[in-house]
Amino acid sequence: MKNIRNFCIIAHIDHGKSTLADRLLQTTHTISDRDMQAQVLDDMDLEREKGITIKSHAIQIDYPYKGEQYTLNLIDTPGHVDFSYEVSRALAACEGALLLVDATQGIQAQTISNLYLAIGNDLEIIPVINKIDMDGAMIPEVTDQIVELIGCKPEDILLASGKSGIGIEEILAAIIERIPAPKGDPNAPLQALIFDSVYNSFRGIIVYYRIFSGSLKRGEKVKFFSTENVYDADEVGILKMGMEKRDRVECGDVGYIITGIKNAKEVKVGDTLTSVATPTHERIDGFEEVKPMVFAGIFPVETDAFEELRDCMEKLQLNDASLTFELETSQALGFGFRCGFLGLLHMEIIQERLEREFNQTVITTVPNVSFIAHTSKGEVIDVHNPATLPDPTRTERIEEPYIKAQIITQAEYIGNIMTLCISKRGMLIHQSYLTPTRVELTFEMPLTEIVFDFYDKLKSQTRGYASFDYHPIGFRDSDIVRMDILLNGEKVDALSALIHRSRAQEFGRKLCEKLKELLNKQQFQIAIQAAIGAKVIARENISAMRKDVTAKCYGGDISRKRKLLEKQKEGKKRMRQIGNIEVPQEAFLAVLKLDD
Repeated sequence: MKNIRNFCIIAHIDHGKSTLADRLLQTTHTISDRDMQAQVLDDMDLEREKGITIKSHAIQIDYPYKGEQYTLNLIDTPGHVDFSYEVSRALAACEGALLLVDATQGIQAQTISNLYLAIGNDLEIIPVINKIDMDGAMIPEVTDQIVELIGCKPEDILLASGKSGIGIEEILAAIIERIPAPKGDPNAPLQALIFDSVYNSFRGIIVYYRIFSGSLKRGEKVKFFSTENVYDADEVGILKMGMEKRDRVECGDVGYIITGIKNAKEVKVGDTLTSVATPTHERIDGFEEVKPMVFAGIFPVETDAFEELRDCMEKLQLNDASLTFELETSQALGFGFRCGFLGLLHMEIIQERLEREFNQTVITTVPNVSFIAHTSKGEVIDVHNPATLPDPTRTERIEEPYIKAQIITQAEYIGNIMTLCISKRGMLIHQSYLTPTRVELTFEMPLTEIVFDFYDKLKSQTRGYASFDYHPIGFRDSDIVRMDILLNGEKVDALSALIHRSRAQEFGRKLCEKLKELLNKQQFQIAIQAAIGAKVIARENISAMRKDVTAKCYGGDISRKRKLLEKQKEGKKRMRQIGNIEVPQEAFLAVLKLDD
């Protein structure tokens, strides 16, 4: 065990984690030069296309150092704020972390939040300045920032370049010398933390774990703490580029187990795995339950594909434990799920994965956050969905979630950011200069305002030079109303939204204009209205397609023409009463892109 090291790489998005992982694997000959490609650990097409890491990836590296053979278990983590739950799970399975900072960018918001996560787990931090061979590298300034942030000595900071391979040997030496070996008793009962799992259509569910005490042998009976179900360990092994079988996985190691489980509900990430013969009576403190930030409905396009979609969602949840979902019905869309996501990018990725990996085409409703409604009878209701908001006459007050947002940017963009945040009902709490040119702004603002397009606007206002991170700080009273969209007087529940009263009129007007563009003309006039309760706050009309019924009249008395027009008018009136209006899928997605 003294020669095992478990570590992960943490950083802000685009600071070069995956590239550094590539160089570590290449330098230690874990992967042959022939198989080498950029982002070698990112095995999803989506990750390569977008150039981001979505899933944490574990891999074992063998490295000889000072005459001894060491086993290094590396976990490459995502950098985007929406996947911070992946990072927290990776940290729970490690003793140390490489904190990567881009020499051209300096410390950014997600660097700080990932660092606090690592310190909270008592990890040994090795600071690394990456991309030192780039033209814009500011090594002395970034060194000062790291010293101020962590309180380490300047000589403790390693200089490296993931692209050209500078400093890789020094990083490997620092991992072995600075990160402690795993603690744990190899002779104690088996105690392993499940940090990930994946569904394989041939083998069933493959569970990834880190052993904290004892060891796991092939063929022995194991059980999961939370479900108490017992299984045979059909195959165990370690994670190299693929899965490598072993007869036994030792204490301190990261490995996989296949037990032939087919039901996704039986495996829970964060659970403890133990042996039936010598069970442990203590569960490992996993990681806190995930708190979804953004809620949206996901519905199958074909209503009879609901059961298939449920299976796909369960399989996807195995691989992405931060996805939560529950059953929901909608008058317009039928049966579907109310899903909780960690952010808008997370929601987009889940939708893409459903389409690519499971061939499911889905409709996603307007994303919103969860509110707390207090009724006049003293009841407290969690509102995830406009349909569950109690009647305004029975509602005493509504609370909405607030967040603390940290924005790190260059001093010249302070004005733009202030304007943006204040327009989103934000309050400036704190402003501090990290260096003469870099400033950290702290705002308190409603989560509702961030859900739609805040991140995109922040990037465009600062030409991409702002980094953003947030965490929830509780609920506060707010004037939230439910805005309904009516088509010819009938509510379309999938387009309803919970919104602050001050923003309702502007939002309603934009939405009506967008729907006017998207809905097809009918034989009768269609009225599109946005309403709060019985009060209509915006309206657009789609005029009827008109057939010229008087074309066959050539001359003659005007009363003949009038008779035909009256007949047409009656027909249109009847048609309007019984006519159905088809709402295309683009209309539901249009809500997300109102500012385009």
